[in-house]
Amino acid sequence: MSLIKQEYFLIFLFFELCLVLAIIILIASSVLAIQVPNTEKLSPYECGFDPFGDTRHPFDVRFYLVAILFIIFDIESMYLFTWAISLAQVHSLGFWAMIDFIAELGIGYLYAWKVGALEWD
Repeated sequence: MSLIKQEYFLIFLFFELCLVLAIIILIASSVLAIQVPNTEKLSPYECGFDPFGDTRHPFDVRFYLVAILFIIFDIESMYLFTWAISLAQVHSLGFWAMIDFIAELGIGYLYAWKVGALEWD
């Protein structure tokens, strides 16, 4: 067995096991589940309120802007935590690269604030 096959054999075996288990679970859930559809179960759930209107109505664009901004700054915090943990091992290039990253995100935040993407009227 070649070196690559030896190193990755367990990964491929785990992947195949996961694939087989996923197929078994999908088949078992469709065969064993008791399905009794009614109008109450098929109606959309809207935060405890009775459903109103068509479920395919468009969302306001500001909802997507806030969601994208949340994802961006969530990813930024992920980078900041890992960078803070490894701060002792990074050299000056790593330090200044993160400072540049924070500055660019700060400029993006100020731009989003200026154009009103953070306001919800």
